[in-house]
Amino acid sequence: MADTFKALVVNKQNDEFSVKVNELNFGDLQEGEVLIQVHYSGVNYKDSLAAHPDGKIIKEYPAVPGIDLAGVVVSSDDSQFKEGDEVIATSYDIGVSHFGGYSEYARIPSKWIVRLPEGLSLKEAMIIGTAGFTAALSVQRLEENNLTPEKGKVLVTGATGGVGSFAVSILAKLGYQVEASTGKESEHDYLRRLGADTIISREEVFDGEIKPIRQPKWAAAVDPVGGEPLASLLTQIQYGGSAAISGLTAGTDLPTSVIPFILRSVNLLGIDSVNCPMETRVKTWHRLATDIKPANMEEFIAEEVSLEQLPDVLPKLLKGGEVRGRMIVKLI
Repeated sequence: MADTFKALVVNKQNDEFSVKVNELNFGDLQEGEVLIQVHYSGVNYKDSLAAHPDGKIIKEYPAVPGIDLAGVVVSSDDSQFKEGDEVIATSYDIGVSHFGGYSEYARIPSKWIVRLPEGLSLKEAMIIGTAGFTAALSVQRLEENNLTPEKGKVLVTGATGGVGSFAVSILAKLGYQVEASTGKESEHDYLRRLGADTIISREEVFDGEIKPIRQPKWAAAVDPVGGEPLASLLTQIQYGGSAAISGLTAGTDLPTSVIPFILRSVNLLGIDSVNCPMETRVKTWHRLATDIKPANMEEFIAEEVSLEQLPDVLPKLLKGGEVRGRMIVKLI
């Protein structure tokens, strides 16, 4: 094993901000019981913010982004992992205050690591990544709140994004009638291949006016968008239905009223993939390797890139509409 390795490093000193591939040594890595040779990582909205000077994600510079990774254990001080084990690490402080997946090697606390479940390859794990994991958590929470296929249509907003794409696929595989919302007419065939029954425009979810209540359309919704579109869709959820919210691409404000909650008993379910309990994490990854695993994983890949390409690729997710599905980073 060489003494140095490559990593994408973001740095901010005074008014100077940089995103460059640098050579690091193992002493540069932070503490953690498990040293992993990273094979794949993913490109997430949070990673794009980390590579932006005003992203407000990185807590201390210099930093290595990449909030998820999959690779092989090189060495471990924890007996539950041994050399050669294939593992996944996502969320927690990875890629934020702890050097992340955009590196040929990562040292990670063992309590943040999940053993790769049988039925998934390392590449497939990062095709799913944080986005697919979040989508799976969303669907699980909806089902825990009594959603069944017989209840009616399920809306997925931002349907061509990472979370949205996987939500469409997972719901379709479980037998739900999926209505996918997107602003990209060119991606309708893609959504149908994932299992969407019907496709609607963004304007059919939010037409620019938020009323206290509207005619009910959906039994539930998976929403990685937030903001005004979320406020609007809440007024259109059926009695006792739920919306699972995991994103904020349309903003952090939620200009709604209590009416949908007290007249229709609507549930707003917050989905957190960062600090969810390890028991839930392991269960969800197991399901992603078995009953909700998409039939054609390659369908989700928008682009496979190298470390050297990342400085040009990362800004795309901040521009909205430039990426569908998942971008993955191949390190080996």
